[in-house]
Amino acid sequence: MPAQLAVVSDTHIPSRAERIPDWVAERIRAADHVVHAGDFDSLDAYDRVVELAGGAANLTAVAGNIDPRSFDLPEVTTFDVEAVRFVVTHGSGPRAGYRDRVAATVHEVADSDAIGISGHTHEVLDDVVDGVRLLNPGSATGAAPADETTMYTITVEGSDVSVTLHRE
Repeated sequence: MPAQLAVVSDTHIPSRAERIPDWVAERIRAADHVVHAGDFDSLDAYDRVVELAGGAANLTAVAGNIDPRSFDLPEVTTFDVEAVRFVVTHGSGPRAGYRDRVAATVHEVADSDAIGISGHTHEVLDDVVDGVRLLNPGSATGAAPADETTMYTITVEGSDVSVTLHRE
């Protein structure tokens, strides 16, 4: 049976958004595993994502540039689903060089077959950079500078990966 992932980032609750929209929350609840690529913004937002994921064991998350250091989240982490390795990082830093920086992070911790998941820009990305597929789900709350609410769901079966963008 294929594994279903919900991939979100940049919730920015409460500084830029009040809550996770219901349709995003439902997709998170329905997933087998949840990925958050940083910038929760508050412990309440982190706790809400953990609750929606069905517990911390079902969540892979990294620290964003505005997350409190008390979260004790890693800057970069990896996880495997079936035959696919994912590398998660927020992608903090200047906009210039963002894609190359995230691809370099993937290369540092995994091989180029890994898929990189990042956030930070609030812009949806599904592209191959330096041989690495990079995914950025945008902002799960539509937090500025995003102009819409977006997230990905990923289906993994063996080594096959299907990525679907959801937006509102």
